Amino acid sequence: MAITDWPAEERPREKLLIKGAEALSDAELLAIFLRTGCSGKSAVDLARELLQHFGGLRTLLDASQREFCRALGLGSAKYAQLQAVLEMSRRHMAENLQREAQFSSSKSVKDYLRAHLRDRKAEVFAVLFLDSQHRLIAFEEMFQGTIDGAAVYPREVVKRALSHNAAALIFAHNHPSGLAEPSNADRSITQRLKDALLLVEIRTLDHLVVGDSEVVSFADNGWL
Repeated sequence: MAITDWPAEERPREKLLIKGAEALSDAELLAIFLRTGCSGKSAVDLARELLQHFGGLRTLLDASQREFCRALGLGSAKYAQLQAVLEMSRRHMAENLQREAQFSSSKSVKDYLRAHLRDRKAEVFAVLFLDSQHRLIAFEEMFQGTIDGAAVYPREVVKRALSHNAAALIFAHNHPSGLAEPSNADRSITQRLKDALLLVEIRTLDHLVVGDSEVVSFADNGWL
């Protein structure tokens, strides 16, 4: 049965408009993105098959262009659309951060960092530069490494902080292993960075470690 033959309140698009996006299943959300199905399958049927094929919504969203375009009902145009949607989501979160009057390790910061760093295949070390009111000046990915780690240079961080005229910083990096537990090396570089920044009177507010399912805060755990 075509979706147009369904009761109006059960059609994904109408359901979203009536109840909100949070009321829809992963398959229903994906069906709205797909817009149409294929021979003998509605958009919802196709969405369910795709979710089963990829093993879930997150795996589908993280798929490479080659993997994505191999699947039935998908192609380069859909891949481009999806990447545009994901980037708009990241930029929306960034704008929300910039509008916040003040923050340190708020949920929005963690969500933003998770969106940017969680699925990276190699370790990335990033810095949030803040003004004296702890408002965001800039977010920069400063160092990238292998699957095992990223080389972090305190001198370069201090130079960028002074360039931005920052009053405080938040550090963040991902663990490609998926485990957010900070290592001894993480603790050591955090202390080195903190000490270097204190010499130029810049505060370190936090260091956030992004894993697969959680973001661990140094500040929240009393490690700073």
